[in-house]
Amino acid sequence: MKCILCQGPTKEFWKSKNREFVECSSCGGIQLLPEFYISKETEKARYLTHNNDVEDPGYQDFVKPITSRILKDFSPAHRGLDYGCGTGPVVANELKKEGYHLALYDPYFYPDKTVLSAVYDYIICCEVIEHFYQPKHEFHKLSARLNPGGKLYCKTSVYSEEIDFDNWYYKNDPTHVFFYTSSSLQWIKDNLGFSSLEILPKVLVFSK
Repeated sequence: MKCILCQGPTKEFWKSKNREFVECSSCGGIQLLPEFYISKETEKARYLTHNNDVEDPGYQDFVKPITSRILKDFSPAHRGLDYGCGTGPVVANELKKEGYHLALYDPYFYPDKTVLSAVYDYIICCEVIEHFYQPKHEFHKLSARLNPGGKLYCKTSVYSEEIDFDNWYYKNDPTHVFFYTSSSLQWIKDNLGFSSLEILPKVLVFSK
């Protein structure tokens, strides 16, 4: 198959009895073969099992790398979008306590697409981009929704060769279809409308 991000050639990477991943020889992205995608109904059911309680201190700490960065980079006067916010938009809830207002979008739980016609100063994708079936399309769309100087904040587990993929918990979620590497993230920055990229330990920051 061709890479779902850069359309480069792929090669076998890892397989088990019920799942198989390939690696892009061009951008280095790791992706699940489409025949192992789960149905939309199963995917939604999986998300409903997540314990996304916005008042859970552990969940609040989990998103703190994003919230603290936004508090540093933007003021309450700026417009934000929580893209793929899920059942419990904890990032938006935490920022709301500081006077910020964010629009919410999720294809299953906040499906109002009118928010996707607006432009924003910052967009959040917290544990979202690994679910993208069309990452090139999604990142291009997100870039187009940012004002000049805007930022896209992403939280995901970035794959590197130091990770033992056999025992990597992140691959076991059946809704995770694409794992990013530093080179695939750089490809996104270079080709999909961003001017800079910061790969930090707990957050990725694409700047318009």
